[in-house]
Amino acid sequence: MDSTVIVAAISFVGTLIGTAGGIIASGKLTQYRLEQLEKKVDLQSKTASRIPVIEEKIVNINRRIHLLENEQVSDYGNFDAWQ
Repeated sequence: MDSTVIVAAISFVGTLIGTAGGIIASGKLTQYRLEQLEKKVDLQSKTASRIPVIEEKIVNINRRIHLLENEQVSDYGNFDAWQ
């Protein structure tokens, strides 16, 4: 065989191995990034499910503050009289 054909065959095999290695590495990186994205989405979903509960608690807290403020006004009369 001619040395040119041998060099071409070795180059072809090297190209195939390099390409296959690149594809495998890219696939592993893509899989890793998808797993990380899924973890973030799960965390966000858990947080999003808690938001209505937090909003309800804020409404209740605001209602209690309003009631306490009204009790103070009724207990002490008009605040403008203190000035």
